[in-house]
Amino acid sequence: MKSMTYQINDKNGIHARPAGRIVQCAKRFSSDVTIEKGGKTADAKKLFALMQLGVRFQDAVTVTAQGDDEEEAVQCMYNTMRDAGL
Repeated sequence: MKSMTYQINDKNGIHARPAGRIVQCAKRFSSDVTIEKGGKTADAKKLFALMQLGVRFQDAVTVTAQGDDEEEAVQCMYNTMRDAGL
């Protein structure tokens, strides 16, 4: 299992467009990928689950991947969040 913590720097938090990019990234991997915020966890491959976390500006989220390609999945998630301006 690999994980990382990421602080959201976008004033709008995780909104629809970056959430879509996160889901696209997560779906590329066979590993289970989750995002956790404040004790609530969402499957990063499901847009509505991700949006229901209500991630806002300066929230810290933990991305966890477990499976054969977990390292690549976590790196992709980091790159996607950074590139989306989150």
